[in-house]
Order: sequence, then C-alpha cells, then structure tokens
Amino acid sequence: MIRFAALFIGLFAAFSSPAFAQGKALKKIRVGVPSITVANIIIFVAKEAKLFEKYGLDAEVIVVQGSGIASKAMIGGSLDIAPVATPTVIGAALSGSDLMILAHTMPSVVHALVVKPEIKRPEDLKGKKIGVSSFGSLTDFLVRHIMKKKGLNPDRDATLIQIGGDNERLAALVQGTADAAALSYPGYARAQKLGFPMLWDSSKEVHYPWMEIVTRRATVQRDREMVLSYMRAHLEGIALFKRDRGFGRKVIRQTLKLDDNELVRESYQLFSKSFIPAPYPNVKGMKTSFEYVAMNRADVWNHKPEDFVDASFVEELDKSGFIRKLYEK
Repeated sequence: MIRFAALFIGLFAAFSSPAFAQGKALKKIRVGVPSITVANIIIFVAKEAKLFEKYGLDAEVIVVQGSGIASKAMIGGSLDIAPVATPTVIGAALSGSDLMILAHTMPSVVHALVVKPEIKRPEDLKGKKIGVSSFGSLTDFLVRHIMKKKGLNPDRDATLIQIGGDNERLAALVQGTADAAALSYPGYARAQKLGFPMLWDSSKEVHYPWMEIVTRRATVQRDREMVLSYMRAHLEGIALFKRDRGFGRKVIRQTLKLDDNELVRESYQLFSKSFIPAPYPNVKGMKTSFEYVAMNRADVWNHKPEDFVDASFVEELDKSGFIRKLYEK
C-alpha cells in the first residue's frame, strides 16, 4: 500500500509539472561548473530543487577544471552555459569567439591566496610554486593581477601550476607540491585551520564583479527560450538559497562533502548575503578586466564593456515581475 501511494505521488508530481502541463519533453542543456565551491552552489541548488525541470530543462551538470577549460568547452560545443571569468570571456571574444556575459551574480570575489608559514610578504613568493585551477581561469587571473599590482612579475618571479579544484590545490599545499594556493571559501578557511596563513584577501585587492553566467551568441540565436529557461531556474535558485537556510546548508554540505558544521554555517551566511537577486551584467565593474586584458591585447580599448554582455535576459525577468515574485513568497 505504501509503495502504491509513493508511486501515485510520484506520478502525480510528474504529470502536474510545468513541463508536462505544457505537453513538452524536457530540453537537454549542458551546464558547466568550473569548480565545486560555494560560489557555484546555485547550479547545484537548482539541480537539487528540480528547478531546471520546472522550467522544461534536462540539465546535465558537468564539472570541469577552471573557467579557462569551461570557455574552450563552450566554444567547442561541449557546454551550453557556464560561469566563466570576465577576462577570459573578453580575451576569447577578441580572438573571434562569440562568448558573452548574461549576468554577474555576485558584486565581488570571495577568494584569497594562502601560503606556507614561511611566506610573510608578497616578495617572498619569488621562486615559489603557486597553485591555480587552470590557465585562463579566475584563480589564474587573480594571482597574476594581484602579483603585478604588488610589483611582481608572475611569469618570471614565480611558477603558476595547474592543479584543479580547491580540494586538489589545498592537498598540494599540504603535501608540499605547492607553496601557495588561490582558494575560494571555505577552501581558504580550511587552509587557515591547517596552519596556512592568508597572504592576501583578493576581494580587498581587486574590484571584480563575480560569478558570471556565460553562453554563446550562437546558442541564444539557436534557442533563446532555452537560455531564458536556464536564467529562470538560476535566478529562482538564488532566491531559494537566500530564503531557505536549511536547504541551502544541506546543498552546501552534500555538494562540497563538508562535515564541518561551522564552515557550512559560515559559508551559507557569507554567500546568501552576496548573491544578487537581479544580477545584471556589471559593466562598470568590468574596468579591471579591461586593464588586465589590455596587457596583452591593447585593442580591447577599441571596445565597450557592453560589447561583451547581453543584459536582455535579466532585464526581461526583472521588468516582467518574475524576480520580484520570487521574493514575495
């Protein structure tokens, strides 16, 4: 009897879902995740809460190592949408790709460089190995940009090595194969608990709007409705994460395989306040990215930030009242 009831409930849920009600099969979409961190948690919130299905999507979440690889996968047609660092998007577009930013979902980075205890000052990084996720990624950009700001040459004074996600970079630090590592939260908090001090807090060193939502112009031209459905799911995921503390913490715990309740609690508190309800592309905040790209591509100054973004999706969801209704519940 219990099994029959469960089956009935499952069938009822399936038949009453928006996708079924509209008489449409779920549309496949491949969503890239450059690293398993709290910064990327909204994708996992939307997956766990079945928000993709709610908006007619069958989302395959694919983890890659860094936004540099994510951008190449998108350009090559292996991914449809992913968070990709703004300088990577700009650089790729200048080289002929059609990547564009649909949203910046956080106002600034939550990132730091943690180091071996003997490294006390930025100049102590000379001759050292610094772990980043991959070349062209956010971690690569932050380390290079901040090193230059502090008078160091990242190509000459240190060796940047591609290691992978936060867990792999922290392990490299512990094992001694890296002398420093660029980590997001809670990665850098875990490193500090293990005795590795923070050399710098990236959010205090660089003004950089974060957690982009990026796709290709060709994808939008081919299926704008699919991209809009993704944006609905993602923005509802932000609202759910901000509104439901218990659910948000649960997703953090299971996604990051984090059993430290204090770090789970602090992660939720930090990021739930940071995600932006109406995440328009932050064109004013792209100045830092322009300056960084200009070091190798001076022709970036022939463009405006608006050339690399498409704000129409957030604008449509904002003006239609969709976003406002998410916060009325």
